[in-house]
Amino acid sequence: MAIEVKLPQYGMTMHEATIARWLKGVDEEVREGEPLLEVETDKMTVEVPAPVSGRLARIDAQEGETVAVLETIGLIE
Repeated sequence: MAIEVKLPQYGMTMHEATIARWLKGVDEEVREGEPLLEVETDKMTVEVPAPVSGRLARIDAQEGETVAVLETIGLIE
């Protein structure tokens, strides 16, 4: 089963963030809760944990790209 990785919201005023760095690459195994990527907001840089364990099948938002809260940024199978 494939699970979409979405950009989480880290505060009521957060509407978007920039993908700073993916810590895992496509086809790499990930564990639930382990840091998957870093995002930058206007106030902080934060690690986004993997929502489930599996294999990172797809990256939809590249480093340097700004995405909206709850936008799909990747896929874990």
